[in-house]
Amino acid sequence: MKENEDDYKIIVDNVYKTFNVYLDKANTLKEKILFLFSRNRKEKREVLKGINLKIKEGEVVALIGTNGSGKSTLLKLMTKIIYPNKGTIKINGKLTSLLELGAGFHPDFSGRENIYFNASIFGLTKKEIDNRLEQIIEFSELGTYIDNPVRTYSSGMYMRLAFSIAINVDADILLFDEVLSVGDEHFQNKCLEKMKELKDEGKTMVFVSHSMESVKRLCDRAIWLRNGKIEMDGNTNEVVDEYVKETR
Repeated sequence: MKENEDDYKIIVDNVYKTFNVYLDKANTLKEKILFLFSRNRKEKREVLKGINLKIKEGEVVALIGTNGSGKSTLLKLMTKIIYPNKGTIKINGKLTSLLELGAGFHPDFSGRENIYFNASIFGLTKKEIDNRLEQIIEFSELGTYIDNPVRTYSSGMYMRLAFSIAINVDADILLFDEVLSVGDEHFQNKCLEKMKELKDEGKTMVFVSHSMESVKRLCDRAIWLRNGKIEMDGNTNEVVDEYVKETR
């Protein structure tokens, strides 16, 4: 029986991603003069090398691997922040992401103003944001800080606000990159419980984390990336156990 692409929320087909790394970037006037005739030397670094994967509706998938393995790059490709050099990525459904802490926030706007600013980027109307405003503020636990400029926020406060917005935009697909790496333990656990609720509602999620405990608690499937390739893809416990054994 032929597979129907509509059965999948995310299809990554033979994706390659290469970045140019400049080797002689000049930071001072002296360096600029010294590098005048040999500047712009660069090398290509292949971050992803022929990635193929399909994620079904309702799946919660962890991307694991050491730093530099390509996890965050793959998430950025899924959001179309960047594009592959080769291959295609197909997304079936409304997608929201929390990839870089505070991305999309205006530092001089208050938390409340940034809720409207950020949620509108995700496609919500003012009326829809009005209806969810108190719910977003309540979940963030920012209290009176919600009316302070976000440039005064700590990294934990940024995460609270960004996560609270991301989970309230009624997306079919949610992408999270190290969302549980900042903030206090109480709010991290609260985020994890909310992600479990979204899982029970049938949302599709892709979750990058270095916390193998959180991955095991939340995800049914794990994909281990190593040097830009898929090393292992399967049952979370099996993949995580192999990954931990290899990286000890």
